[in-house]
Amino acid sequence: MSTYVTLNNGIKIPQVGFGCWKLSNETAAEQIYEAIKVGYRLFDGAQDYGNEKEVGEGIRKAIADGLVKREELTVVSKLWNSFHAPKNVELAINKVLSDLGLDYIDVFYIHFPIAQKFVPIEEKYPPNIYCGPNGWEFEDVPILDTWRAMEKLVNDGKVKSIGISNFNGALIQDLLRSAKIKPQLLQIEHHPYLVQPRLIKYAQDNGIQVTGYSTFGPQSFVELEHPKVKDVVSLFQHETIKKIAQAHSVSAGKVLLRWATQRGILVIPKSNHKERLAENLNVNDFDLTQAEIDEISALDIGLRFNDPWSWADESPTFI
Repeated sequence: MSTYVTLNNGIKIPQVGFGCWKLSNETAAEQIYEAIKVGYRLFDGAQDYGNEKEVGEGIRKAIADGLVKREELTVVSKLWNSFHAPKNVELAINKVLSDLGLDYIDVFYIHFPIAQKFVPIEEKYPPNIYCGPNGWEFEDVPILDTWRAMEKLVNDGKVKSIGISNFNGALIQDLLRSAKIKPQLLQIEHHPYLVQPRLIKYAQDNGIQVTGYSTFGPQSFVELEHPKVKDVVSLFQHETIKKIAQAHSVSAGKVLLRWATQRGILVIPKSNHKERLAENLNVNDFDLTQAEIDEISALDIGLRFNDPWSWADESPTFI
């Protein structure tokens, strides 16, 4: 079973979860069900992933079959960019809860600090970067306005914890000055090619738990044919990672996950293989030396794969 961490609101959640990004609609329900059987208790999803109905189906089947109780699960979703206006935040959570078939979720993130033009659910859902027939458009919605609406979801009992994703340090600092409810979590791209040590330290120093996504670096983007994948060695094949893995008689993937968790970071790997599922979940059963951690961190080259700058050629987006 996963180690648990305590959020700044006193709620405990697993340090190792199951990532729902790129789960196909055809297999998602079965994969979630099997992951619960293996022992996973945190499921990291999002509006934008387009599979919350199937994720909810797998969760509800596991509960109905007595594999787990609802209160033992940490179910995560994320507010998509086109729902930043306060009136649309509640619209978004109601859609999430309806798709999942649940009365509440445990964690709700602001997915990106980007306010896109609202797209009605009946027009296109999830909208992804679609902003209507005029192309890539934005709404003038300050982050604080969105955050106030997120806080209301907590007060209304629809969400237990709220967080931010893909935020930089300056945005977090500004939000902390005004937030009535401090963010419980920050989710960021995090792997040895993109370590972001200052951002992580700032968040942790302020009592915000950090969740890293794409822990395996380029491997997470191979099936998307991301152009930057070919520019670097796979972390699974990197000599530094392979050497450390051999020293501990574990896989390269397990070394990458432990490099994160040993530094207090939550991880959300995904696998289609039952054996790998179990291996990823039980990642805290060995320790790296500090020298090994430092050696892995030294691979940092600032390589970001999930970069909004590249989303829409006609209007690159800075965050």
